[in-house]
Amino acid sequence: MFSVAVIEDDVITLDLITDALETRLSATVYPFSRSKIAREFLLQQTPDTLQLIISDQVMKEFDGLSLLKACRSANLSVPFLLITGDPNKELVMEARKLGVSGFLAKPLEMDALAAKAKSVVQAKTKSRVS
Repeated sequence: MFSVAVIEDDVITLDLITDALETRLSATVYPFSRSKIAREFLLQQTPDTLQLIISDQVMKEFDGLSLLKACRSANLSVPFLLITGDPNKELVMEARKLGVSGFLAKPLEMDALAAKAKSVVQAKTKSRVS
């Protein structure tokens, strides 16, 4: 079992992601529809309290890259998956520079999302043990 913060400003999509992670992976999910509140929460976390962040890219207040930058600046080395409907080259390059763990393309497929979440958390867990 692991804990994950999900930041998505579309409430229906947020509910679908939350349900998928809770039912398929028994994850503890902290869902946020407002990126400003999510940012405050993220900056108080450690790898022991949070094992994964999944964020939409395009949102009001803070976009996904801004949240990723804030986490990395605060030395929060937690896997970060970025949801995007438009994975343009500039976005991908910037996200990779900041250490993004992967991308999820819209429209989201919940089985694929759960599998990706599980794989990045397991990879991080193995690297912490090694």
